[in-house]
Amino acid sequence: MIPPLRTARTAGRDPARNVGGGGFLLVGAVLVLLMFSSSAPSALYVLYQEKWNLSAGMITVVYGVYAVTVLAALLLFGALSDTLGRRPVLMASLVLVILSMALFASAQGLAWLLAARAVQGLAVGLATGATGAALLELAPAARPGLGALVNSAGPPVGIGLGAVGAGLLVEFAPAPTALTYLVLAGAFTAALVCLPRLPETAPGAGGPVRFTPHRVRVPAAVRRRFLILALTIVAVWSVGGFYLALGPKLVLVLLGSTNYLVGGATVGLLAGAATVTQLLLGGMRPLRAAMLGLIVMIAGLGLVLLSLGTESAVLFLLATAVLGSGWGAAFLGAFRALMGLADPQGRGELTAAVFVFGYLAMSVPAVLAGLFSNRFGLRSTSVGFMVAVAAVCALALGATALLSRRPASGTPVAGTATIGTPSTTAAVPTREATERSAP
Repeated sequence: MIPPLRTARTAGRDPARNVGGGGFLLVGAVLVLLMFSSSAPSALYVLYQEKWNLSAGMITVVYGVYAVTVLAALLLFGALSDTLGRRPVLMASLVLVILSMALFASAQGLAWLLAARAVQGLAVGLATGATGAALLELAPAARPGLGALVNSAGPPVGIGLGAVGAGLLVEFAPAPTALTYLVLAGAFTAALVCLPRLPETAPGAGGPVRFTPHRVRVPAAVRRRFLILALTIVAVWSVGGFYLALGPKLVLVLLGSTNYLVGGATVGLLAGAATVTQLLLGGMRPLRAAMLGLIVMIAGLGLVLLSLGTESAVLFLLATAVLGSGWGAAFLGAFRALMGLADPQGRGELTAAVFVFGYLAMSVPAVLAGLFSNRFGLRSTSVGFMVAVAAVCALALGATALLSRRPASGTPVAGTATIGTPSTTAAVPTREATERSAP
């Protein structure tokens, strides 16, 4: 149990500033746990295929359902915590994610997995805006940048730990298809018990509840720049979706192994490299970071192709680390540049448009890759996928280089904190902004 948390009123402080270190830690833990749970199934996909005779195409559909439901929840409920409050939205999200863990633990086939992933996606999408805003509002006054740092590093850390942790439990613990989810359900239940003590920091909480779905709109004045930068988002999240859905299976094929820990560690390696790179390049100019990331991604994709040609698992893991580094830098730069295209009043609509590109790129290419692998084999499909993504990276690099030589037509937006997730990475404006949301 955490110690009692002071409310904004009893603390005598601005409700959007530091109102209790325990609350900040609790919300950060919830964010990491949610991302942990989102990547945990990746380590079990190979086991599901073997146990229920599922094709790679079916597995990618299971993954795609998650991405689509996260997007739907973000667009429908991303701003709900601004009026209903951070605490009730987070509590509702945890109830849903506990239900999804129960569905996973008792799954008896494909339909169960689809239902579990759909409920999980709704939970993560519902919570993301609330966690992102709460972390900024609860950040210690002595370290105001800590909220942005946890927002940025928390999701990839959780994703990496989830893939590796699930791999460990599947490989060495009993009840491989249930234990991971039961452990997570226990952790989420403990967080749910603690949440009533969380101070409410939403400025509009307690007033009339407004259900305001996010509109998807790109202002005409910045539409061309948006489409150019969106190419990088598509390239980045296509890779993320492929690795989360098929990466563990691919490395096990290359190794000729059935060690599920190695499969999960592949996703952890990609996310870990992305996290480290984002922390190192946080001060770099957005377009420069995006271009550097694209160059490194192209190099990583080339190494992946070489590893597939030589059937070298060691080279594939090295390529994954390089690819993850480029992935982190490219997303960091592209998203910050995109968030600088709109004024605060239009940021929510622009962010929603980025969500659409990002989550569709996470799901559609991965599902197509799974379906193609049923016919052409996983290795051949992977080669084609990497070549296609490399082409998108090259196109994005050239267009971004031209863009960087021209003056920006949009109004730079100050105070935007990036949030990185292969399942959920985005931006949460500082409290001066009127919209608070993230994928």
